[in-house]
Amino acid sequence: MLAAAPARWVPRYVFTYPGPATLVLALAAGCGTSSSSAPDGGSSSGSSSSGAGASSGPGCGLSQRLRGTSGCHFLVGMGNDLSSDNNHDHDGAYTLGTTLDLHYAYLVGLPTMGGWPDWNSGGTFVNILTDVAAAHGVTPMFTLYAMATLGDGNFSMTTNDSAMNLYWQGAKLLFQRLAAFGKPAVVHLEPDFWGYALQHSSDGSAQVIVSAHAPDCAGMPDSLVGMGSCLLKLARTYAPKVAVGFHASAWGGSIAAQIAFFKAIHADQADFIATDVLDRDAGCFEAHTDPQCQRNDGPWYWDESNQTSPNFHEHLAWVTSLHQGLNLPIVWWQVPFGVPSSTPGGTAGHYRDDRVHYFFGHVGEFVAAGGMGIVFGTGAGNQTYITTDNGQFQNAVTQYFPNPTPLP
Repeated sequence: MLAAAPARWVPRYVFTYPGPATLVLALAAGCGTSSSSAPDGGSSSGSSSSGAGASSGPGCGLSQRLRGTSGCHFLVGMGNDLSSDNNHDHDGAYTLGTTLDLHYAYLVGLPTMGGWPDWNSGGTFVNILTDVAAAHGVTPMFTLYAMATLGDGNFSMTTNDSAMNLYWQGAKLLFQRLAAFGKPAVVHLEPDFWGYALQHSSDGSAQVIVSAHAPDCAGMPDSLVGMGSCLLKLARTYAPKVAVGFHASAWGGSIAAQIAFFKAIHADQADFIATDVLDRDAGCFEAHTDPQCQRNDGPWYWDESNQTSPNFHEHLAWVTSLHQGLNLPIVWWQVPFGVPSSTPGGTAGHYRDDRVHYFFGHVGEFVAAGGMGIVFGTGAGNQTYITTDNGQFQNAVTQYFPNPTPLP
């Protein structure tokens, strides 16, 4: 029986994208309108071979590879921000007046079941977003979130023959579409799923249908070990310019268990490890009025002075252990936009949080913990956003990018 996630975990909010017809219109209206382009970086078979100099760390090499620069810096981006008018030049990341490093979007569902491969013919939704990102000089990032198709935490999908057949079709298609893009990109693999998987099978031996429906992975074991290996094989085979990483959820288990599990499934052979802090504003949980913010396990607002718990130094100590245990750079994902306040709670679109404020005041701490990048985003509806934060995020990135924090 699958162990349930602790009460502090809540399901992801996923941007619901309109149908194929409007997507085609968005492509016609929004793509290829700028003369700038994303860098053409070279191929890599892992973080240790990313083209960095001998004295640079894996985070520096990956930063160079993704941004096509001779120097390397801590990357900053945002996502889950697709424009409601279907013109992707209007996606949130491109409205700030500053060129970010990364722009992420969810890829949810399975082919033939209304998932992302069906949103445009042949899965070209991916290329709509990559082309717009390239036109804005930004590196595209995709969060593959397909293992929740039959229900969040429903581990039985791993042995559902029909579902896994579609899953492997979609995974291969993703990397084929990124191969057609032909430039660096980022793929973030299945947040939450690996936390459930660790709870279900700490050594990665639990059954997963792999080889029957992934011909590229013939001979790999039908287990979580084989699943992890196959995802990496597809990435390296079809889209070697793409950086790929698994997601570590703190609720999944102890840090020792996380490190052992990710090594068992060969996640340490990826390019990075992603993690998250809180995917919606702390104030939303404090207010306890929004249906998507009904947890009772606070406090959620972290102490910026790092004197009382919970605080940022506690989190960064955990991240440091993860980084050192796997020898991979860390990417923080879907960090909320809330604005600090001494008053708990808030209202829809104006909930308090202090993660943006702390990060931009302490970037060096995130680098010291093994960090390579961070992407901000809303994890539910009604959260504070770049249009409701009194300019906090826009001002922060405007000040950050003229002199971004270098990586070792």
